[in-house]
Amino acid sequence: MSEQRIIGIRFQKVGKLYHFDAGQVEDIQPGDFAVVNTSRGTQLGQVMSFVVDPPKPPRGTWKKIERKADPQDLVLRQALEQKELAVTIDCRAKASELGYSGLKIVTSEFSFDSESIAVLFNIEDQETPNLSPLEAVVKEAYPDAQVEFRRVGPRDVAKIIGGMGACGIEARCCSTFLTEFSPISIRMAKAQGVSLDPTEITGMCGRLRCCLIYEYEQYVEARKTLPKRNKRVVTPLGEGKVIDLYPLRDTVVVRIEGNERKNVEFMKDEIEPWDELEALRRKSEAPCDKHENGECDCGKQPKNAEADDDEDEE
Repeated sequence: MSEQRIIGIRFQKVGKLYHFDAGQVEDIQPGDFAVVNTSRGTQLGQVMSFVVDPPKPPRGTWKKIERKADPQDLVLRQALEQKELAVTIDCRAKASELGYSGLKIVTSEFSFDSESIAVLFNIEDQETPNLSPLEAVVKEAYPDAQVEFRRVGPRDVAKIIGGMGACGIEARCCSTFLTEFSPISIRMAKAQGVSLDPTEITGMCGRLRCCLIYEYEQYVEARKTLPKRNKRVVTPLGEGKVIDLYPLRDTVVVRIEGNERKNVEFMKDEIEPWDELEALRRKSEAPCDKHENGECDCGKQPKNAEADDDEDEE
């Protein structure tokens, strides 16, 4: 029995990787296209890589690719893209004619064998309206195909449409390299000291920006070793209070106390917590009570030494 050759295939330009068994197709390489059978029909995908240590297959075994795509398959894929665009335009026109409120027809997807058509849409309302009139438009053009209207989220819409990011970058992260969306929360913005102004933390999709998760773990780890704001510390220039943190630089900004108050940035290793140093100072000044008979190696008098001196004077 020959060893399995598991490959990762992507069906969208920046999409999730799906694993398949290359089987006996020996000449297939990353960058090639392959025809595979999926739960949504026959599809044409691009081979991205060989999987060295693949996870356990979800249904006991990996599906095998049918064959490596030939030039005729690639020409057919281009023709299907033109048909997808036409279906999308027709559905948008019909939706506008019928006055669907908040309905956005995003794109259409043909299976490689043209047996099924998926129309992706988004709508602001919680409930999905009756889309039978739009389905009839598609059925009129492709009566033998199975038509599905699939609802997608606002992040998926931004990913498919593309365009400039809210930060000004020419291409949005989701359209460039993000293959999956991670959960984003306000806590991530707070941990990084990002302004909670909606214009600062909201992406073009209307949701929290995906980039809030990029450095979140680094900020969390760095803050574990840095003092909190308003904490009193001791610096080479004297005592002061922490007024700001730069976790990725491992530095803090301290307002130095004295006649001339000034803010100075220090490395983490240059400062000491004031309360810990104060506790050590008090401990060092306390009288020693560990030794009997007034004998102490540390050079300090025992606690009862002062009382003994008073008795001697009497």
